[in-house]
Amino acid sequence: MDVLSDVIASLRSGRPFANREDRAGTWRTAFAAFAGAGFHIVMSGACRLLTPDGLPLTLNTGDVVLTPHGIQHTLEDLSRTDADFDGPTSLLCGAYQLDRTQSHPLLSALPDVIHLRAQFGRHPALRSAVSLLGNELENPQQGSSAALSTLLDLLLVYILRAWFKDEADRGVPGWSAALADPAVSAALSAMHESPARAWTVEELGKQANLSRAAFARRFTALVGEPPLTYLTWWRLSVAARLLKESGTSLESVAQHVGYGSRHAFANAFKREHGISPGRYRLTHTGNQHPTQWHPESGNDPMTAS
Repeated sequence: MDVLSDVIASLRSGRPFANREDRAGTWRTAFAAFAGAGFHIVMSGACRLLTPDGLPLTLNTGDVVLTPHGIQHTLEDLSRTDADFDGPTSLLCGAYQLDRTQSHPLLSALPDVIHLRAQFGRHPALRSAVSLLGNELENPQQGSSAALSTLLDLLLVYILRAWFKDEADRGVPGWSAALADPAVSAALSAMHESPARAWTVEELGKQANLSRAAFARRFTALVGEPPLTYLTWWRLSVAARLLKESGTSLESVAQHVGYGSRHAFANAFKREHGISPGRYRLTHTGNQHPTQWHPESGNDPMTAS
């Protein structure tokens, strides 16, 4: 399992949602904060995005925006500040439900707004997904429900891929650099693929084709913590997900994430989560799938005005 796929799988809950929004004249749509991630794609026209703490952001045809932390924001027409613009605007707007009880640092480090400008020839996979999604929403047919769910999952992957690639190309440190670094990426993939294995720094260094010392320095510099510290955190994050989503025994969960005894696992889990594995399961079972929001429901994060 590669790191980005694993991280998304650990956070996703419920079903994603999307719809087409056509606007003309003077308009404004407010999006309330919610426990998920939202996106907007400008299919035609242009508009402005406003956030409580950010500068106004002009969005043009082909631009893609992701709000990874589900912050409050507003979209509005450009005629308020540009009298020459009075054309219609067509948008694709949607949202993903995320379980943030154990958010991965890769996503926690993302900015409140990710803006991917339309650039000819750049991120072709993302552009293809946008085109297919727009077509399904505009011309629903038999199988569209299944197609939309798949396309929305692809869209999230392609947006994040594009963002991390752009950040790595600009030499930005952090997770974008870690994923782009062949050595660190190989070690991360190995840990995610086999969390139960009794990894040592030396063995992880071999996965990265680096000496123990060189690998440890490189991993810590890019990821922000030593390799075995990250491994422990990831093991206990996987354990938390298993406790919430399955009836697997505590002994089996412990073995799955590399602990030789239930007692050792329970101690490590409590240090990380502040609660025993058994109580964690009782607290979270049945709550792993938040109510799905929908435009007609009372918990819709979108409120038009």
